[in-house]
Amino acid sequence: MKTVKSLVLGSAAALLAMSGAQAADLPIKAKAVEYVKVCSLYGAGFYYIPGTDTCIKLGGYLRVEAGLGTNSLYNWASGAPAGAHNRLSNYYTARAREDLNIDTRTATEYGVVRTFFDATFSWTTGGYTGTGSAAGATAYSTAIGLNAAGTATAGAASVNPTDGGVAGGSLGVYYAFIQFAGFTMGKAVSQFDAPWQNYPGNNYDGLWGGGGTVTGVNQFSYTADFGQGITVSVSAEDATQYYQAGNLNLSGASGAGMIGGAYGANAIGGTRSPNLVGQLRIDQAWGLFQLSVAAHDNHVGYYGASETSGAPADKWGWAVQGALSIKNIPTGPGDTINIQGVYTDGATRYNAQSLAPVSYSIYGGSNVAGAYGSIAFANAPDTVFVTNGAQESVKTWGFRGAYTHNWNAAWNTAIYGSYAQVKYGTVGTAAICANATALLGLVGTCNPNFDISTIGLITRWTPVKNLTFSADFAYSQLDQKYSGTIAARASAGNAKPAGIYELKDQNSMTLLIRAQRNW
Repeated sequence: MKTVKSLVLGSAAALLAMSGAQAADLPIKAKAVEYVKVCSLYGAGFYYIPGTDTCIKLGGYLRVEAGLGTNSLYNWASGAPAGAHNRLSNYYTARAREDLNIDTRTATEYGVVRTFFDATFSWTTGGYTGTGSAAGATAYSTAIGLNAAGTATAGAASVNPTDGGVAGGSLGVYYAFIQFAGFTMGKAVSQFDAPWQNYPGNNYDGLWGGGGTVTGVNQFSYTADFGQGITVSVSAEDATQYYQAGNLNLSGASGAGMIGGAYGANAIGGTRSPNLVGQLRIDQAWGLFQLSVAAHDNHVGYYGASETSGAPADKWGWAVQGALSIKNIPTGPGDTINIQGVYTDGATRYNAQSLAPVSYSIYGGSNVAGAYGSIAFANAPDTVFVTNGAQESVKTWGFRGAYTHNWNAAWNTAIYGSYAQVKYGTVGTAAICANATALLGLVGTCNPNFDISTIGLITRWTPVKNLTFSADFAYSQLDQKYSGTIAARASAGNAKPAGIYELKDQNSMTLLIRAQRNW
């Protein structure tokens, strides 16, 4: 027994000795976890990325909205089928959208290096356009809206409206740029734009009267800061996606195209030069003043189907814009007035910002005996020409603005509006009128110039921080200068029959109801 007891005690002592030795090898305390730390260098919402000296901020919004009186969100009821104002036109269009943006900043010996990315994920109501079949068949589209040229368009008819996922939704990249030492490189807001871009006080997307690229434009820019709120920027910006209103060969016109809002064959060529932009901006306590200029190269393809047909020489267009914002006005704290005006010559998109249509086709009623109805059509390209002729620029001018009043911390209202004129030269007017007579049987006055205007009212309610409900009503008018009647062919997309139509001004009334939660 003594032997067994000695063995047990000896074994226990050995185990204790071994455990003590192992315990001596363990750290006295666990290594501290590196938690995310607040970065106060660049404002609220920034945090250090663990293990780095880079600060990051995540943000975005979720938006739910419905537009009444339009087949797109949120714009003119123009084109097929919105402008038809018949059984194919949507009474409403709905959208749900999530926006995500990522902002990173790092302090260096050369200054702050910043990257910014912003993308949206959207689901938008589609619609149905006519196919021209004897049985009245229609085709579903997931993307009735505006194409890059600003004309009404429809997406692929083969899409099943019950499909989900990518087939019924869309992904948009708004911004993706790097800023360093005064340089901006990538997809960012144009240096030509006013700070409020297309929205002096509105949600409505269709205002003329100034440039605007709310989804950004590829650019290489430099901004010099002279202090006292004075900055000067110079920029080379990609013209392809957002600044081509059209270079139309009027010799390629068709009757269907003209009543659809296209005066000829669009013959835009390849890119040769970016748009060249300059900006002077003064920011003060009272508000800001900004002066912007831009040059735009109109480069056309060929007169015909092959290189041997020849081509017109390039023609440079230009634009100049002034913008003014007045803050701290006597009507109340936070009230603002934003106004801007612009003139363009061969650079129409600096007046008709990127979301505004430059092609219109709108139907209405008529009291003219024998007329089936009325129509207004219009087109605002950058330049026009005829086969074997030179480009002739289209000139425009316009303005827009808004006054916003804050009733209290939760409620504000803005009244806003815009007005613009589009004028053709002698070559364009003569060719368009010859086509209108030959292709449409115009009887009356021919004048392709037009005016366009909008007035609107929006009220916003913010019951809690970062949650806003709004209602935005807009009345828009297309004041075309034609008069008399035309003999139009049938239009399949909007189910309009062949017949006599009165040439008459048309209007669009739309209402947008929106709920948005920013985060």
